[in-house]
Amino acid sequence: MLVSALVLLAGALFAFGWWQFRRIDKVAVASLSASSGQGTNYLIVGSDSRQGIDPQAPDAGAFLGEGVSGERTDTIMVLRMQDSGSALLSIPRDLWVKNPVTGEMGRINSVYQNGPAALVQAVRNLGIPVQHYVEIDFVSFATLVDAVGGITVDFAHPARDTHSGLDVPTAGRVTLDGAQALAYVRSRYYEELVDGSWRADPTSDLGRVQRQRAFLQALLSKIASTKNPVALARLASAMGGGMRIDDRLTYLDALGLLWQVRGGFHPESLTLPVTNRTTSGGAAVLDLDAAQARPLISRFGG
Repeated sequence: MLVSALVLLAGALFAFGWWQFRRIDKVAVASLSASSGQGTNYLIVGSDSRQGIDPQAPDAGAFLGEGVSGERTDTIMVLRMQDSGSALLSIPRDLWVKNPVTGEMGRINSVYQNGPAALVQAVRNLGIPVQHYVEIDFVSFATLVDAVGGITVDFAHPARDTHSGLDVPTAGRVTLDGAQALAYVRSRYYEELVDGSWRADPTSDLGRVQRQRAFLQALLSKIASTKNPVALARLASAMGGGMRIDDRLTYLDALGLLWQVRGGFHPESLTLPVTNRTTSGGAAVLDLDAAQARPLISRFGG
């Protein structure tokens, strides 16, 4: 009797998950690479779309932040999954690249305005093949965090960002809800309270990249370790809205990815090597350090 009930429950969860998976927007991305059979690269993008956000809400600051024109990608990472282990590569949003659609040079985060295929091609032009595309907007990001009961982050010092709305009054392991998690990930004016004084993060965008990568690792690990049926249902519902994936990614592919990270997610954390530069127009940008990046790109199948 118990076995039959468990089988029915498993079947119901599978069917519910499939129904929610069908709700996720699918996009055709012709620039995706063919599978090599040795590993799979997922381009993970955080979109800064503000659609549906009430500017009068108490946590609106974390979502709306500073005024922007058009849409940008606030987070760009490549997750490589293979039998020998996983790796997570961060691509700085200020990396200076050629837009594959317009032919103009600019920051890689602005390429998103020309669509997912353009961003995938820009990453491929760096020498990194991309087999799948996953995008999540700010609102869904927060909903996803709340669906898993929050994410725990270890803070060396109290921290804040008056622009994004981050407010962490104590050091140590702190559980962030969706709004505060978003404020943490988006923080570009990150400050720490050290010896009674607020000190700005001197690493700027690169420090932000490190925080995003650590957070994504914690989030995926929490998702992979969630076993409570009610929590799984909430998680499936959260993932069903506000996400976009490529139309080649199937439900079984998604389940396979979760199976690979079951019991915890501990990828090797990497950042694309870059150098600082100021353009003739006075903009601070990052250039790819081709010599240092070559062996790293090779590890991602390039």
